[in-house]
Amino acid sequence: MRIDVHTHVVPAAWEDWAAKYGAGAWPRLVPRDACHATLMTGDRFFRDVDDRSWSPERRLEDMDRLGVDRQVLSPPPVMFCYWAEPKAGQAFCRMQNESVAAIAARHPKRFGAMATVPLQEPALAIHELRHCRESLGLRAVEIGTCPGGRDFDDPALFPFFEACRDLGVAVFVHPATPLVGQERLTKYYFPLIVGNPLETALAISKLIFGGVLERLPDLRICFAHGGGAFPFTLPRLDHGWAVRPEGPAAIPKPPRVYAKRIYVDSLTLSHANLRLIVETLGADRVVIGTDYPFDMGEQDPVGFVAGAGLPAAVRARIEGGNALAFLGG
Repeated sequence: MRIDVHTHVVPAAWEDWAAKYGAGAWPRLVPRDACHATLMTGDRFFRDVDDRSWSPERRLEDMDRLGVDRQVLSPPPVMFCYWAEPKAGQAFCRMQNESVAAIAARHPKRFGAMATVPLQEPALAIHELRHCRESLGLRAVEIGTCPGGRDFDDPALFPFFEACRDLGVAVFVHPATPLVGQERLTKYYFPLIVGNPLETALAISKLIFGGVLERLPDLRICFAHGGGAFPFTLPRLDHGWAVRPEGPAAIPKPPRVYAKRIYVDSLTLSHANLRLIVETLGADRVVIGTDYPFDMGEQDPVGFVAGAGLPAAVRARIEGGNALAFLGG
């Protein structure tokens, strides 16, 4: 089975959240015709999208063409809304969670679904996480790299990671605002092209040095875009841990030990980089990810993995076996 863990979806329509909960950069979908719409944040243009973003039938056509058996659906990061008042944010999450759970329920063999939670308020996020797991049957949650302005070494986030472990919920991490160095990434589409890999490297490094994986070794957590710049940063993290006192004061083992506990997706856009993450993190730690349906993604995921020259057994694990392990079956 070929499973794409990293795909994005929005509901086909939702009410005006600004009218209901007060002004702000609430996402809203403005239809242009039956197959095209504009995603706005408040009154500002964010992105043009088409029916691949909301139509299961349209997605199934592409999946069949590309040889993908199953997609796991998650919101694009603009839908996280960590800036919002927590209760309003939870209502926005609930609307999305019910929508994505309904799609997965209608097509259980073709789609899985990830929750989103109001992580600007960790206690409320845990409440929504439990609802998604126990009432909606969702087995994974997508979060941003710095939710509510908190890095992953922030003690306030540890109970959330612990709840994910205890509930058996896999965590998928996608870079999201705020991005490291954001004030310098204002041109050339650099927030996504340069900012996302840097942000992901920082998030993984904070997770490791913050001791989260030391305390929760069985937490299932996956990072988008091949782990961003992290695989290239890891040797420097190891060296710093060995020669500086700050590292051993934070974690008892070298960073490379914890790095082999994370998953990353295959969205490296380079066969050489795909081979590097397999070599660095392990053949059991890479899953297919495409960023479907967006333009910075991989357009032929099965062909891309096949073209990397990996052994057949490794390729089979990346195509599906590792995703099943990450998602818990």
